[in-house]
Amino acid sequence: MGRITLEEAARWCGGQVEEKYAQVSFFGASNDSRSLQPGQLFLALQGQRDGHDFIPQALEKGAAAVLCTHVDGDYPAIVVKDTRIALGDIAREERKRIGMKVVGVTGSVGKSTTKEMIAGILETTYRTAKTPVNHNNDIGVPMAILGMPEDTQVAVVEMGMNHFGEMAYLTSIARPDYAVIVNIGTMHIEHLGSVEGILQAKLEILEGMQPGSKAFFNGDDRMLRNARVPGDISVRFYGCQSADCWVRGSEVKEETGMIRFRVRCPRSEFAVSLELEGTHFVTDALAAVAVGIELDVPEDKIRGSLSNFRNMEGRQEIFEAKGFTIIKDTYNAGPESLAAALMVLGKRQGRKIAVLGDMLELGSCSQAEHYRIGRIAAEQADGLLAYGRHACRMVAGAITGGMPDPMARSFTEQKDLVKMLKRMARPGDVLLFKGSRGMHMELALEQFLQDD
Repeated sequence: MGRITLEEAARWCGGQVEEKYAQVSFFGASNDSRSLQPGQLFLALQGQRDGHDFIPQALEKGAAAVLCTHVDGDYPAIVVKDTRIALGDIAREERKRIGMKVVGVTGSVGKSTTKEMIAGILETTYRTAKTPVNHNNDIGVPMAILGMPEDTQVAVVEMGMNHFGEMAYLTSIARPDYAVIVNIGTMHIEHLGSVEGILQAKLEILEGMQPGSKAFFNGDDRMLRNARVPGDISVRFYGCQSADCWVRGSEVKEETGMIRFRVRCPRSEFAVSLELEGTHFVTDALAAVAVGIELDVPEDKIRGSLSNFRNMEGRQEIFEAKGFTIIKDTYNAGPESLAAALMVLGKRQGRKIAVLGDMLELGSCSQAEHYRIGRIAAEQADGLLAYGRHACRMVAGAITGGMPDPMARSFTEQKDLVKMLKRMARPGDVLLFKGSRGMHMELALEQFLQDD
């Protein structure tokens, strides 16, 4: 049974709908006719392919109606000038109608993990919804909101961007009551010009917040510490390095497959265990703790949720396969996250090989950052196989850093990297697979594990 009628949606977005279809209703939306669920609104978006070409398939799959710029046939539809803008308008009004509290999460590195941790803590106490994987842009966020249950009390919305103005648009739809900024790194610096530009773009999240709303910033991040925030938004810091953090972590201890630390909150202090590797996850957890405390989640539920936390597919999955220890961290990569992953690799026992793809969208910083990562790889790994346009810069950094020449190789074709890895790797080795989303390093892992 649908929740939003075409008449309502058309009114919200300024679209047109035939009177005979005015009371047709939908729940949720999809821009992919292959994965569309019966009863959803199909979005005929203009992308590499024209979504209008897939309207017949969407209707066959059970689409309740179509959001489009023109109709070619007789079916329920809302006709608009721009389907993307109309989608945002509909989602903006639906967010208001549900009336849920919204936690917006952004940052250069770790926002998905932080989003998952926050949602895990909140769902112990509230009816909680969250944005699915990859739903953090101008299409994904509105689709996620339209798919949230009507009785949602709190929504955790991941918000990404790579150009100025994109975050401002997302926050105008989601209207966060609480904003979390995880960190300011160099991801997307190609489009934003500088780290200061990245900070400015991330701070756009505050533009959609009402006076009296709260923001939670990583107090260990120098850029966020010094950020200028509107006076009607209160900021609370979390972190490990500064004694004045509202939520502070301390006594961080790493074990194989585990991180332990203590949390000091305004009213209590308690221990936390995470089944993850790498101290960079501590600040993600502290952000989640801060939101949980702000929303009055009991301490024992916060601890229990974090101890049971398991990361999403492609984000530091560690497993044994065919005699190898595999660290699959293939979802995405930037200089900060790749350096952190190499540190995790370096703490492992046995021979260690880093299998890395390019870091994209670094612009003029690309050569220097890939060279720097190569230097770090030389410190943390015994071998480096790199793939992509800037792979040779990583290898140059590794060799300069002292890695033996035969153990550092670059490739322009992924299949050639896999062939070399199969010759080089020995049972007992620890293999890290990581690269930007566009490098598809998960395919290199799949090919490596396949029998010849």
